[in-house]
Amino acid sequence: MNKFLGYTCSICGTEYSCTKELYTCPKDGGNLDIVLDIASIKRKYEQADITSREENYLWKYLPLLPVMDPGFEGTPLRMAGGTPVYIPKQLKEELGLRDLWVKDDGKNPTASFKDRASAVVIARAKELKSEIVVTASTGNAGAALAGLATSVGQKAVIFAPRTAPPAKIAQLLVFHAEVILVDGNYDAAFDLSVEASNEFGWYCRNTGFNPFTIEGKKTAAFEIWEDIIINKNFDDQPLSIFVSVGDGNIISGIHKGFKDLLSLGWLKHMPRIFGVQSEGSAAIANAFFKGSEEIVPVKANTIADSISVDLPRDGLRAVRAATQTNGSYIVVSDQQILKAVSQLGKAGIFAEPAGATAYAGLEKAIDSGMISPQDPVLVVNTGSGLKDIKAAMMAVTEAPIIEPSMNALKKYLDKNVK
Repeated sequence: MNKFLGYTCSICGTEYSCTKELYTCPKDGGNLDIVLDIASIKRKYEQADITSREENYLWKYLPLLPVMDPGFEGTPLRMAGGTPVYIPKQLKEELGLRDLWVKDDGKNPTASFKDRASAVVIARAKELKSEIVVTASTGNAGAALAGLATSVGQKAVIFAPRTAPPAKIAQLLVFHAEVILVDGNYDAAFDLSVEASNEFGWYCRNTGFNPFTIEGKKTAAFEIWEDIIINKNFDDQPLSIFVSVGDGNIISGIHKGFKDLLSLGWLKHMPRIFGVQSEGSAAIANAFFKGSEEIVPVKANTIADSISVDLPRDGLRAVRAATQTNGSYIVVSDQQILKAVSQLGKAGIFAEPAGATAYAGLEKAIDSGMISPQDPVLVVNTGSGLKDIKAAMMAVTEAPIIEPSMNALKKYLDKNVK
């Protein structure tokens, strides 16, 4: 069944046929939403047909995706998604919440949420028989593309800012991608990758540009729906979801997933979606606070490199993810982000700064009364702390060094351990 009907522009609403291979709206450059044949999906599938499928990864939801089955069983491409949801009891008690979950997308094959988008984009590239897939990235999107692509014999070219954390660049190189460091920021790398795509005919994976990226990211919403709303029976009380926001594509993808479920009649209530940005990179939050959908660029400066963006490429839909769900935006400082890295560590969750930003936003939302003790809450960690060890060390107290003797150990314990 061909589920992919075409595209709709998020700005002007113009519809385009699936026979055209488009990135953005030809009229105004707006982001395109993939249109699925919801009526046909409803006729062919019931909710139980999806939830009873044995596959544990994002391909479990293949009937709700606009691509064909890519195959490649046993590869990282096939094992994206299906990430764990933890109940952090100590954090729940500290925050005074009745129900709290953390979905850890740092457990993806290349350790970030971006694997979801790359898996679906690579599946699309295979359908189009594209020789090379290109993307711009501060590290995670590039690693996701490089790691999943190499596992299925797909060539990848990655443009990254030269300031990206070394651990992320190392992933790109180990995954045998063609890595080109740009003497500029993410936006400069983005623009160059689009030019290269146009010049050489490469298939462009760029976040907030290729409409198939959001289709991969929406699978997180499907998993939250199944793991929490269905299995934990929270369909009569809206779930509040906290997610960090950079270019806006992740929060837009989560929103799109829940909209698809509503259209299918498989979801009673839209969850409240809260976007969290660093105060040093808050272009989308600024628009939300002004009651506007116009995104004004900023000069981004934050420790959370994965969400450090001057001009968000999916800002309009990211604003709508909050406004259309009775959610909100929250801005937090770098110090609050580093504190959140340490706090999540109490639950055995190692989050990079961008991932911990969502938890920092939850803490602030509770303090301001936006979240009450009875509200069920889920926080999305978008990436592993192994992505940025330098930042992780800033979040903790360095381990002491003592002489290798019992006497030295006793002195240390007497002084420091209560």
